[in-house]
Amino acid sequence: MILKTLDDLLGEGVTGRRVIVRADLNVPFDKQNPGVISDDGRARAVLPTLIALRDAGARVIVMSHLGRPKGAPDPKFTLAPVATRLGELLGSPLVFASDTVGPDATAKAAALVDGQVLLLENLRFNAGETSKDDAERGAFADQLAALADVYVDDAFGAVHRKHASVFDVAARLPHYAGGLVLREVEVLKRVSDNPEQPYVVVLGGSKVSDKLAVIQALLPKVDKLLVGGGMCFTFLKAQGHEVGESLLEDDMVATCRDLLSQAQGRIVLPVDVVAATEFSADADHVTVPASEIPADRLGLDIGPESVALFAAAIGPAKTVFWNGPMGVFELAPFAAGTRGVAEAITRIDGFSVVGGGDSAAAVRTLGLDEAAFGHISTGGGASLEYLEGKTLPGIEALEK
Repeated sequence: MILKTLDDLLGEGVTGRRVIVRADLNVPFDKQNPGVISDDGRARAVLPTLIALRDAGARVIVMSHLGRPKGAPDPKFTLAPVATRLGELLGSPLVFASDTVGPDATAKAAALVDGQVLLLENLRFNAGETSKDDAERGAFADQLAALADVYVDDAFGAVHRKHASVFDVAARLPHYAGGLVLREVEVLKRVSDNPEQPYVVVLGGSKVSDKLAVIQALLPKVDKLLVGGGMCFTFLKAQGHEVGESLLEDDMVATCRDLLSQAQGRIVLPVDVVAATEFSADADHVTVPASEIPADRLGLDIGPESVALFAAAIGPAKTVFWNGPMGVFELAPFAAGTRGVAEAITRIDGFSVVGGGDSAAAVRTLGLDEAAFGHISTGGGASLEYLEGKTLPGIEALEK
């Protein structure tokens, strides 16, 4: 049980106090336009916490990672463009430090005035952030903690990582859960502990191996488990179908066969797919039965009959959890499956959860109404690990 929340902190008073906030600003960038953020959803998600602290007079220090730099500064992964966007969202420019715990960060943190916001450079520019060595990680956490008086974690997308800014700083400062983290845990408890039936789970994405643990955890609880995306082809292979050049995990075929047997008809697979000559928006593509994928083509989306089949299964649901797109939605010819299934989810008379990651990005990229979903998570990996029943280090730290 999380012991203290942002409301508790605000009730105690934060005027003049330096509050370090772990946010998840790991936003995607436009591949054609480096430096241009393609989806600022994660930045917008943490705004209520930052605004509440700022308006209450706190001196706010925000920290986040971006991408996977190798423990050293890398201009490709700078948070500078995020600082600009976050300032726009906050309605006033914020201070940006060119390092994490170095001279610039230390000086700017010390110079903050009440109601001012500082963003530190990418946490992963320091090897201590992600180190598996407790001493190295702890030393970095000591430096981060020295910048502030109080710690708030509002980065649900990172709570499954035992990183310095997520786990160790919380042990060094009075710590509180932000509103976003609280909401995420509340929602995931609802869909894992006591979901209203019928309960339908929709899984996509590329690999069965990435979702195996969550499939095993959820299968006993669901009425239907709908499988699309690249992972469906390993299941189709397990049914005895050839899948051409489609994504396939040969070492998971036997596992998929076992899951299909255990499910007794509750796992629903596509009945048609959009098969293309190559992974390209310009590729020649045709819709074929899922059992008749040509040897020289690869499936890049589920077909219209599959959308109708999935929508029929989703329709009566009182609870839906969706994680993973149905196809390569970033390419227009292969977006219809994800759009059709997402639209079916918005129509249910019940509670729906979009499980973060690419699913959340698809909602925004395809221009779907975010308000039509019950909850859009900011943490794909964290959501899945929570549903698997794993202990999440960031939540564990807030419970101490």
